[in-house]
Amino acid sequence: MTREFAISFAEEWIAAWNAHDLDRVLSHYTDDFCITTPMAVKLLPGSDGTVKGKAAVRAYWAIGLERIPDLEFRLLDLLTGINGLTVYYVNTATNKRSAEQLFFNEDLKVVRAAVHYSE
Repeated sequence: MTREFAISFAEEWIAAWNAHDLDRVLSHYTDDFCITTPMAVKLLPGSDGTVKGKAAVRAYWAIGLERIPDLEFRLLDLLTGINGLTVYYVNTATNKRSAEQLFFNEDLKVVRAAVHYSE
């Protein structure tokens, strides 16, 4: 994981979210991608907070975009690791800060994510 890749990825990732373009956002993920997030517990009743597979994640994220139509992310910081990075950002529509840990495969596609929110 190079710093250059991390910066480029984070800038594109945020731009895709801010455009509300799920195809563009999902282009960064593998088909068997898995995300764990407290928001899934709220939006998907009966969920343990984990959403698996690109189709299921698309449906979950579509609910989020529907409920927050003015969603916009602003990057606060970016942390890099061996095979992953953490995007620390604020959702300006809700003023909620988030830290999203993204883990990549050898093709630099996200295979797993864990999201943490401020209260």
